[in-house]
Amino acid sequence: MGVVSKRCFGQVLVRVELEITQAMGGSVKAIVVSAILLSTSVVASARAQTLQTTPNYLIQNAAGMRLVVQTEDPGAVLLVVLPGVPTSDHAIEIIFPEHVTAVRHGRKLAEQLYSYHRGLSHGLMWRRVGRAFEYEGDLTDGVHMLARATLEDDGVRFHYEFVNRSDQAYDMIYAVTDPRLTALFHDVRLERTYVHHKDGFDLLASETPARSTMPLDRWLPARYLASFSWPVPANRVMRGDDGITYYSKSRPVDAAFIATLSRDSTWVVASFAPEAGNVWSNPELTCQHVDPQTALAPKGRAVVETKLLVLRGSLDNAFEIARRERQTLRLDPRVSQSK
Repeated sequence: MGVVSKRCFGQVLVRVELEITQAMGGSVKAIVVSAILLSTSVVASARAQTLQTTPNYLIQNAAGMRLVVQTEDPGAVLLVVLPGVPTSDHAIEIIFPEHVTAVRHGRKLAEQLYSYHRGLSHGLMWRRVGRAFEYEGDLTDGVHMLARATLEDDGVRFHYEFVNRSDQAYDMIYAVTDPRLTALFHDVRLERTYVHHKDGFDLLASETPARSTMPLDRWLPARYLASFSWPVPANRVMRGDDGITYYSKSRPVDAAFIATLSRDSTWVVASFAPEAGNVWSNPELTCQHVDPQTALAPKGRAVVETKLLVLRGSLDNAFEIARRERQTLRLDPRVSQSK
């Protein structure tokens, strides 16, 4: 339907322009421009509807799990839909990515090269490639990004490829993949969200037992963190200028892995990466963060991958899969996860 509409508008515009030009000479520019703008907005609207409804923007694996492109936002948003659930379900929503942040060589302060809220300057154009959705575009200051999400048998692999077309070196660059969990996975008190230590699983927020009973307006807003390669902060409870309370677990984790059980404990959603400074969650969104950093040389290229597991099973099942598949995730160049 969208393609037909586009062709129809193109034919009408050409015919109208010729007729008016013959009748009125060169005074038709404003009328033609207005018509083009109107037709473009209609075609864009028709295209957005097509993206939402056609099978080209829905991928399904053998188990019936689906990966669906959302188009309402300026940034890239994906849904992972469980088998047998309507495709409008938002229980697992992924901001892909929430932002791309980097530190230029010779500087200390980080800067955002991309924000989901702004999107890409030339808009977002999705492509379907096999079992993956991808898009690409220019960020700021000569950095180009390709982002690909591939539906696999047990979840979604996220791939970011950065190409630096400038002479500026970046000592650190990373993309923040942001899976947000609602409905049966929502865990605002962090009572079903786990990390893994050398001696096994523990609740991410186990060292803050009062969270289960304190009023929500005292518990939130909050961020709960567990160090992996970064040192554990000396001050493990801090209230920021933004009004957010930051909690840090006293023990480091032994893997860049964080998992949330469904309310009935039949499903596990877990995020993992080959490296990360820490893992953390915003309990209000029940998001999962395992964000590895890399470096980007002048005229260079870097690749970062993480994965989201979605499976029926136990925490042990999820961790064993993550341990096995972690070696297949790319991080190139592999650098120290500096803080």
